[in-house]
Order: sequence, then C-alpha cells, then structure tokens
Amino acid sequence: MRFPPSFLEEIRTRVPVSDVVGRRVKLRKQGREFAGLSPFNAEKTPSFFVNDQKGFYHCFSSGKHGDVFDFLMETEGVPFGEAVERLASMAGLQLPDITPEVAAKEARRRGLHEVMEMAAAFFEDQLQARAGAKARGYLSDRGLGPGTQKRFRLGYAQGERFALKEALGKAGVPVSDMIETGLLISGDDIPVPYDRFRDRVMFPITDLKGRVVAFGGRALEKDVPAKYLNSPETTLFHKGSLLYNAHTARAATSKGAPLIAVEGYVDVIALVEAGFEGAVAPLGTALTEEQLQLLWRMADEPVLLFDGDKAGRRAAFRAIGLALPHIKPGKSLSFGTLPDGQDPDDLIRSSGREAMEGVLSQAQPLSAMLWARETEGVNLDTPERRAALEARIGEAVAAIQDENVRRHYTQDLRERLRRLLNPQAENRQRRFEGGSGGGSWSGGGWASSGGGQRGGGRGRNDRFGPREMPLVTGGELARSAIVRGPLTSMPRNEALLLFCLINHPWLLEDYAEDVSDLPLANKDAERLRRALVEAHLDGVHEAEALESHLSRDDLDALAQRVRGLANPRMDWPAYPDTGREDVRLWWLQRSALHRKAHALSRELREAERTLGEEPSEANFAWLRDVRERLSTVEGMDALVEGFGASSGRGPAR
Repeated sequence: MRFPPSFLEEIRTRVPVSDVVGRRVKLRKQGREFAGLSPFNAEKTPSFFVNDQKGFYHCFSSGKHGDVFDFLMETEGVPFGEAVERLASMAGLQLPDITPEVAAKEARRRGLHEVMEMAAAFFEDQLQARAGAKARGYLSDRGLGPGTQKRFRLGYAQGERFALKEALGKAGVPVSDMIETGLLISGDDIPVPYDRFRDRVMFPITDLKGRVVAFGGRALEKDVPAKYLNSPETTLFHKGSLLYNAHTARAATSKGAPLIAVEGYVDVIALVEAGFEGAVAPLGTALTEEQLQLLWRMADEPVLLFDGDKAGRRAAFRAIGLALPHIKPGKSLSFGTLPDGQDPDDLIRSSGREAMEGVLSQAQPLSAMLWARETEGVNLDTPERRAALEARIGEAVAAIQDENVRRHYTQDLRERLRRLLNPQAENRQRRFEGGSGGGSWSGGGWASSGGGQRGGGRGRNDRFGPREMPLVTGGELARSAIVRGPLTSMPRNEALLLFCLINHPWLLEDYAEDVSDLPLANKDAERLRRALVEAHLDGVHEAEALESHLSRDDLDALAQRVRGLANPRMDWPAYPDTGREDVRLWWLQRSALHRKAHALSRELREAERTLGEEPSEANFAWLRDVRERLSTVEGMDALVEGFGASSGRGPAR
C-alpha cells in the first residue's frame, strides 16, 4: 500500500519521535535530545538517543537509525502499512483512500509546488529589474540591502493586472493552476482572472521543507486597502499551521539558537541579519494553537516578543490563554517586551544587537506574565475584590492540564498572592534589601534599636507575631548572587571541562548522558556542549574531525576562546595526547566536583533568599555554613564563580 508523501509528512509533523519511543523506552531529557537504554541490545549505559527537532532516533550500540515509522517496524515487527495506520491514529488523521485519484492529486501537488517556485523566481527577477527600482528603494530605506534580498528571496510584483499571469502562461502554466495556488483572483463575477499581488514587495513563505507555498505582499502605496496581503488558503497553504522562516529557524534552533516569535516579516529578517537566526512570525494572524505546537517542536521555551504598547500587551495576554492548557514539564513560553513605540526592526537599527540581547535577557516566564495579566489595574481595597482576584487566578491555573505543572503554578501564584496581600512582609523585605531600619548584626545575633529579642530560625514567631529584623546589607550579602546579579562570563571550570571534551571527544562514547546533564551557567558553554553532543550523534569521535565539525558550525572561535579560558595548569589530563585511563579518571573526579559545587550553590541561593525573607540568627548561620562547605570543594575558584557563590576570597587550594 502506497501512502501519499504529504500524508506521511503530516504524521511526522504531528507525532514527535519521543512520544512513540517513550512508550517502549524510558527516556531522559538531555539538552535538546532524549537518551535511554537501547531497545535493540541489552546495555547498562544509555547509547540510544532521540531528537524531535530532527525527527529521528539513533542507537550507537546497534547502529540503527530512523524515524517514527522505522521504530515501530523495528521494535514491533509490523509492516509499513500497519505502522502508518497506528501513527495516523495517534496523530488524529484518517487514512486516505489510495486510489488513482489520490495519486493524481499528489502529482498535482508536486506540479503546484513547481508553479510557486516559478512565481518566486519571477518576483525576484522583477525586483532587480528596472521596474523594481521603487521597491529596491523601499527595502534600502528599511536596511534590507542586496545580500538580504537574495538571502530571503525577496521580490516585486508589478502594478499591472496581468504581469505574472502572462509570464507564467508563456511558460506553459495553466490558468487553473495559478488560481489554485492563489496567484490569481477569480470568481463568478470576474470575467478574466487577474494577478492577486500588484505593486507590492514580495516575501516568499515556505513550508517546513523549504518549498515556497505562499506569499506575503507589502504595498508600496499608502492609500491601498491592505498594507500587507497574504496568499489565501490553498491546497498547499494553511496559514494557521505555518510560521514565516520556520524552515531555516528549525535548523538554527537545533544548533542552539534561541527561538523568537515576532509579529512581522521585516522584524524576522532584521533579527536574522543581526544574528538571531531562530526568528519566526505568524502569517498575518494572531498566534494559533497549531503554530504554538510547531514552536514547541522546535524549542522547549520559545520567546514571544511583543511591542511595548497596549496592543502588544494584549497580544501577550492572549498567548497566555492559548498556552496554559498545553504547558507541561519542560514546555513553556517566555515573554520579551520591547521599548514602547519600537518593533524589533526599529530597535536593532537604532541601538544594535546589544539592545536586543538586553530585551531577551529580561524575558519573563509564563508564570510571571500570568500574574501580570491577572493583577494589572486591579483594585484590592475590599475583601471581595481580593477574593475575586484569587478566584480569577484559580480559574486560570485550572486550565493547566498537566497535574504536576498545575500544582507548581498553584504554589507559585499562591506565594505571589500572599506577598501582595501582606504589605508588612513586603516592607520587611524592602528594609532588608535597602539597609534601612534601626538594627544591625552584632556578633552573635540580631540587635534591634529597641532592644528586641534575637531571631530564632526560619519563620519563627513570638507572642506578638512575626518579628521585624532589619538588616544592613554588608559585605557578606553584598557579594552574594542576589545582590550582584547573574554571571555573564564563562566560568573557568566550565571552560576546563569543555576543553577536555574538545581534546578527547571519545569521552562521549561512555559519558554522553553525564555530559548532557552537566549543569552549565554560561550560555556559550551550553551552546558548545550542545554542539559537542550533536557531533557525537553524527559519529564524530576524533579531535581532528571534531575541529572540522565545529568550524562548519561557526563555533571554532568559541572553541578557541574556551582553550584560552581553561588555563589547565595542574589539570594535565585535559590536554591532548594523554592516556585514556588518566583522562577518564580526571574527568570523573572533575565533573563530580563540578556537580557537587552546583548542588551547594543552589543551597546557597536558597539560604540567601530565606535570609532575605526572614532575617534571623539561625538563617544567617545556615548561610554561613553553606558557604563554608562550598569553600572546601576543590577547584572553588571556578566552581563558585560559575554558580553565583562569590565569596570575595581567593581560590581555595
């Protein structure tokens, strides 16, 4: 039984490989991949990997590789037809009738793709011809020069009613095909079909295979009814299920680029040209559920970037309602907010890439935006209004279908509500952070200006209720991660571990899972780690081949930077040409120390946070104890720096 290629591709798009494999293999998330024990061979160390973005699995122990159809056939011994039937059921699709008519329809689809490719080439030629001078001027004013025009295949549709129709007609394209692809406008009341796009800059829209399936046209005159005009729904194009630039963004995000959803085509192009290659945009409509699922197939936490005005905020709030029923562990959204009155193109042209990086670094998680939506402009003067806010929050959280995520959202929002409705606690927190008030730390405990008692531990109350213990922010907390903010440079120990992997990529054969799980604080370190794991998945196991692989992905400069930052000193096993057993022993010791420091640093942050909320002698003692334990870990000069536990002292030796 032969199934249409478009039907098989629809199944692959709707059914992640991990969903199918996860029914048989216990998978563990590792970066952008999943890992588990091979279903084909008995083993103790996972050598089986799944990549949803690329749509395949690979088993290193057996050498088997394939997609969702191959997995069912390999593990359950079913023929291809039965595998398709099962997966179609999972995808919610009906099996097509395999008839000569269906085969003819598939052939017609291929023909329509050819028509769209011809139209795209015609528009490209027109942009560079004399007729496209005005369009080139417009693009130049927007900062979209010849290189950008070529990269995105931008074009121009002439103002004449029949320019495209005549050009394609001379090439033998039937008028019926032009109508079916949406290139011509026709109807019972239109005696002669004519070009849909006239006097517009043309933006080709591709499917996930990179084939042109539609166009967006930007009018050059101000008095036209529609500034932007998209192709209508056609056999090839369903605008609610595609994203502009999704084909190239999917490849970029698989290599570690952030996935950023913006509103317009020019915004996407501006971001890509500035180095943010994972930029996409909806096709002239608000974000749809299908587009949201497509985003999540490309990245676990895409960033939705909206304008800073009221319209942008409303769009962000609508996206929250769309996303809440579908979020689950590891799948969520972040929200970036642009300066009021600027879109991404404006910001990049006026302030450069650094300004956009600043906006992205301040992106808020979905939970924070949900809180902002529910509390924006509310009046909490009465118990009834406070109860109404609590009810609205409860209704919003109830939409979350995943039980674990719903529980954590309930806890998070309940804590936010508690802080909002407890001004006394908030005042206490502000005095702690700002150093105001009449108390100070005096040796063995807290002493208030009024001679109050000492604190007695986290959350302890006396007979008069919670005690207020002001704190002068001194050297101890001034150096903490809470006060000094997140780390931006790559910690030495992260560079050192990556330096070893670059020189000894064979380590991934035994420790791929451990490498994928390493906690890394620096984004560049994470990007390089992901590239090393992907190189391993591609069969790169030697240092020379790895160097070529990194150069191909434009990561050679980052690798060189890591070599400079690592400064191995006494860590000689990290260098090349070292015996494998020496390297293996060093790696196990160094990575274990790294993980231990990470765990202690997390405890440190919790101790700092708790002391901020309840400044007491016991909480201060807890903070000091964690710091002392952290300082005993070998290699603290890098490990502490890497996870925000700066002590202000020199490295422990």
